[in-house]
This record gives sequence, C-alpha cells and structure tokens, in this order.
Amino acid sequence: MSDSVAKVLINLSLDRTFDYRIPAELEGRIAPGAKVSVPFGKGDSPRSAFVVSVSPSSHRKDLKPILSLCGDKPMIPANLLKLGEWIASYYCCTREQAVRVLLPGAVRNGKIRTRTVPRCYLADPAAAAEYMGKATARTRARAEILKLLSVRGGQSPDALATAAGAGKSAVRALVKLGLIRVEEEKVLRDPLRGAKVQPTVPLDPTPDQAAALKKIREMADRADGPGTLLLHGITCSGKTEVYLQAIAHILERGMDAIVLVPEISLTPQTVSRFRGRFGDKVSVLHSGLTDGERYDEWMKVYNGDVRIAVGARSALFAPFRRLGLIIVDEEHENSYKQSEAPRYNARDVAVMRGRMEKALVILGSATPSLESWHNAESGKYELASMRTRSNPEIHLPAVRIVNMQMEKNEEDKTPFFSKMLIQAVHKRLADGDQTILFLNKRGFARQMLCEVCGFVATCPDCGVPYTYHRKTATLSCHLCGAALPAPETCPDCASPQIRYQGAGTERIEHQAHALFSSARIARMDSDTMTNPAQYEQVLTSFRRKEIDILIGTQMIAKGLDFPNVTLVGILNADMGLFLPDFRAQERTFQLLAQVAGRAGRGFAGGEVLIQTFNPFNPAIEHAANHDFLSFAQEELEVRRELDYPPFTRLCVLHFDGPDSAEVQAAAEALTGRLAGEAPEVEISPPSPAPVERIKGKYRFMALARGKNPSHFRSVLRAAVMDWRKTNRTVDFQADVDALNLL
Repeated sequence: MSDSVAKVLINLSLDRTFDYRIPAELEGRIAPGAKVSVPFGKGDSPRSAFVVSVSPSSHRKDLKPILSLCGDKPMIPANLLKLGEWIASYYCCTREQAVRVLLPGAVRNGKIRTRTVPRCYLADPAAAAEYMGKATARTRARAEILKLLSVRGGQSPDALATAAGAGKSAVRALVKLGLIRVEEEKVLRDPLRGAKVQPTVPLDPTPDQAAALKKIREMADRADGPGTLLLHGITCSGKTEVYLQAIAHILERGMDAIVLVPEISLTPQTVSRFRGRFGDKVSVLHSGLTDGERYDEWMKVYNGDVRIAVGARSALFAPFRRLGLIIVDEEHENSYKQSEAPRYNARDVAVMRGRMEKALVILGSATPSLESWHNAESGKYELASMRTRSNPEIHLPAVRIVNMQMEKNEEDKTPFFSKMLIQAVHKRLADGDQTILFLNKRGFARQMLCEVCGFVATCPDCGVPYTYHRKTATLSCHLCGAALPAPETCPDCASPQIRYQGAGTERIEHQAHALFSSARIARMDSDTMTNPAQYEQVLTSFRRKEIDILIGTQMIAKGLDFPNVTLVGILNADMGLFLPDFRAQERTFQLLAQVAGRAGRGFAGGEVLIQTFNPFNPAIEHAANHDFLSFAQEELEVRRELDYPPFTRLCVLHFDGPDSAEVQAAAEALTGRLAGEAPEVEISPPSPAPVERIKGKYRFMALARGKNPSHFRSVLRAAVMDWRKTNRTVDFQADVDALNLL
C-alpha cells in the first residue's frame, strides 16, 4: 500500500495502537505526537487520538483514513512520547494513561483556546489626517476617534468609543471607510497578574555553595550526559541560591530548566524568587490554575516563549525540547508520588527524563530520602553537601525535647501545651517575636466518645472514627469526605455525656486563644486554606508581623523563611511513629527536622520544643540533634537487615471490592499466579490493609519484593491488563516503588 500509515492511541485505555491511513491532503503534516480525529467502532464515530509513530506502509489493506489533524504542530514532543512509553512499562499502566499524564487536560481536550481581544489601529495615517482636517460638526466624533488612535493605537473598540464620546457605530463606520483596521490580539491569562516581584542579583556563594556550584557546572558540561546530583543542604544553607545560579548557567548554554516543588502552596513563593531573578522567562504549571491559565502557561513553554517552568508534580512534563536541567526541591516528599494510575514518582521520572535527554538532575533536600542517600553513597548519584548556614552568624536553633509523661495534671490527664511551651510562647509575645505551633492533624478532636455506653462515632463506609470540626459543628471522615451534623446526645443511648478526645489544629487554635489572649493567631490547614490565594494572604500577614502565632499542619513545615520566628513548638511528635509502615521512622525524622528548620532563620536565634511521650526514640533524638547522617546510618542498617528499600525493590498489590471474601479469594488467586510466573520475587500472602475499608470497599494488599524485578514488572503489567478485561467486581491496582503501605 503506497499511502503512509499512522499508529495512534485512542483515549479508551485499551493499551494498544491502531493503524490508520494518512490521506493525501494530510501527507507530510502528520507526525508523532500529533492529535488527530479518527473513525472508530461500528458506527465510525469520530474519536480523538494521538499519533505515536508513522510508517510508509501497513500489512493491512482495509485501513480507515484519518479524518482530520487537530492543530498544525505535534502537541507532544518526541522526547515526551518516549518518556510516556517508559512510564507505561515501568509503572504497569496503559499507554493511554501514560500519554494522558503528559498533557494537561486543558490542552488535551481541545476545549480551551487562546483568548483574543479586538484592537484598533490607523489603517492609513495620511488618509486619517486628511479626514480629520475636513471634519465637520457631523463627523467630529469620528475625527476624535482618529485623533486618539494617532496618539496611541491598540485600543479596544469599546474603550475607543467611550473615550471619544462617540457610539460604537462611529468606529464601525471608520472601519468601513478603511481608515481603521481591527486586529484580534492574543491576551494571556496570567496566574501571576498583580504579583509584585522584587528583582534580585546573584549573591556571592559561601564555600559550601561554591563547591556545589563547581560540581554542578562540571556535570552540566559533560558531553556524555550530566547524570544526577543529590544536593544535601541543612535548612537555611542556601539551596535556592544554588538552584538559581545553576539555572543561569544552563540558560547561558541555550538550554531550558524545570523546577519542581512538592506542594501547590509552595509554588507562589518559589515562582516569585525565580521571577525576581529571571523575569518573564518563568512559567508556572500546577493543578491550582484555571483551565485557561494552564493552557496559556503550557503554550508559552511549547512555543518557546519561556525558558523555565516551575510547578508541582505535573510541571515535570513541560514540553521543552532543549532541556538542560531538572531541579526536584524537597525530593523526599511523598507528594511527588501520584496516587492514581499511572502511579509514578515525579522524582524518579525526573531522573529518567534527565537520562533520556542528557539533562542534569538536581535532587535537593535537608533530609533526603534514604533511597536517594543510598544512591549517592553507592556512587549512582553524585553528592554535594552544604552543612553550614548561608550566613555563618545565623546558627541552627536549639532543640529541647519535652517528655509529656512528666506533664500530667492532678486528674492524671496530659495537657496539649507543656509548661515549658507556654512559658516560651509568652516570652516571644513579650519580646515581639513570632511563634509557629505544629500539629499534623486538622479538625478539633480526633473522635467523639459517649462516656456512658462507650459509643464511638464511626464512618460506616470506612470503619474509622469521625473527626469533629467545632466551627462547622460536624463530624467528618477524612478518608471518604462524608460529613454529618455533630449530635448533641449519644446516637446509641441518648446520653448527653459526649466527650471529644484527641486534638487537631482547630482545638489547638481554640486553646491558644485561651492561653495567649493578647496574641494575634492564625491557622493554616486544608480546612482554612481552600486555595493558594488564602495561603499567600496568611503568609503575607505573617511576614508583615501582623500575626504572632501561626498554627498549622505539614502545610507550614517546609519552604517558609521568616527571620522573626524564634520559636517552633511541635505538639505531638509521636503522631506518625507507630504506623504499620517501615518508613514511619524516616517520615517522622524528616517532618521534625523540616519543621524545626522554620526557627532561628534570623540573627535573633531560635528554639524548638518537641513534645513527645517517646523522648528516647532514635528519630526524635537525631532530629533534635540536627543529625541526618547518624539517623540515615542507623535506619539503613535496619532496612538492610529486613530487606526493605533501598536494598530491594518494592511493589504493593492493592485489591478492593464490596465483598471481603471475594476480594481475598481474588487476591490469593492472582498472587499465586504471579508467584508461579516470577519466582525471583518474594510475594507475601494477601492480608487486610491497615485501613481495612474505604468508601464501602474492603481492602486487601500484598507486598512483592525483589532485587531486580524487571521480569516481574512485565508479568505484572500483563496481569494488570488481563484483570481489567475479566474482573468486574474486584479492583486491582499495582503500586510500583510504593511509598504508602496503609
């Protein structure tokens, strides 16, 4: 067959390509990455698809033709198509799912268009001058319009008519006479509009920064591929300045850069820093933008109008064609792992994209993941360490551990605030300093209990206690989102003796108002911060010292730099210690170290108080001593003995469905099949998940571990595809390199 053929992926998650004939009128215009419309199914209804390859012929003779080409240019660059194929293979998802993650929905669905507005200009200045010279009383308004345009063109028809005191018909008449031309001009939807940016210049590097930058430049200039660098820098060591100067070096080489941050809430601060240094060369990409903003920001990257993309996880797929650098800030953060298919880890995909495109990858953190640290120690990654603060006169905060077992009152109850913390906060209020109080649990109380019959209000679909929210007087499930009015009496025995146990940030805020009545207090958690604008508003007030005490969850644990914060209180350091997850110690250490790093970032010094019932726990002790190296050494030895990552690869197999026995039987059948087909991998028997039920579905899980499970992944991927075709009642998901075992 002489006609060229395109292999396309249709957005149906079938995990297969289909051949279509390229008609003569589209010959030479269809390329990999192009979005096309094709006939599909019995009725040949039009379906959108993406071209993955083009070949001169096909063995089939009855190919249907492509109906149309959507746009003049390939939407997905070839480099990203290749990355998508790797994602589908490695994370055991369909190729269509991998392609979907490469493009924002606002770009992929084709519903958003570039916004344009009409602008008026003089079409013939000489003729316009002649017309104005012959103006009469009847044409005075038209002459005024021409006069305005001769001074400043590019005005909208409405604004022009209003300024001239004329009607819109006068503008239309001048257009008809050929004296004015109207052009549709592109107007970008700017998510950064109104933001004030303070320009900055490169700072003289400290010795640690200079050594890191020297290594970065040497790696970036390698012809055979730069590789990956782990930048381990304690809090306030100046990692951001290293990032900025590394990007400047990449831009000088004519290449582009991507900067990833773990949370959308951190993006505005990060973007302002990078725009302060690089101006309009910076684009922002994250899910908090409107569809129109995401479309315009993505198109700026695609068209080469910007050189740097900053954002959360999805910014990794910015369509740069000359990518020279990817920075993953706070590389240890779990939020880089996507929770639904494809369950990719943006940090690891960044390393793979860097390898494919010969771009330098910098992984930065004060508390690196043990996987990345092990890779650096074993030579897979290079390492640069910054162990002193960027200003030698600003010292690490003093950290004190408060044993809450010693704080019980006469009623044998433990208060939420220790005596030491109360005194420390009062001192800061007297000195005019600021305080951060951290508790990684939102809401007012963790459960509602009847003191008479012992009833605990529990979500019927998830089997976990409801969280009480006092402001809204509701009980809510933080797993499925269900909420109901909080009862005034026990639903079981009608007793009014209801007690709310445990504390969340809302309760801490309530107690803080009672303890520190003169203080100006604000709270930051997902209940109060429903959009990035609110987050930025509170931070601005805190920066202006309009807030004395800031209370929050992990939302305030990272990225905040306020020199006037001299006290950080961690109210319950034990909250994540005893979860059934081998990473519990690591996450606790990282969180405590990150929160502690918010104190003492100015010349006044700082203090951190860690309240705990386990004062001798290694994670807590090492965090109090700012000692990542000792913690990593001890924890890696434990992982080695137990054969957990980074010494083996881990995949979690999730099964869920409405019938517990059916889910268990299906899980046992599949794990038995996988064990037979991939004997090199150890697969645990399926068992109920730590959270046994969510949204009415029973959950079972199994762990698969192996040193080099590449064969297992191919077997597993085939099983995932087969399962989708044959099993309708039990859902099965494979989480490769899983971070969450709950």
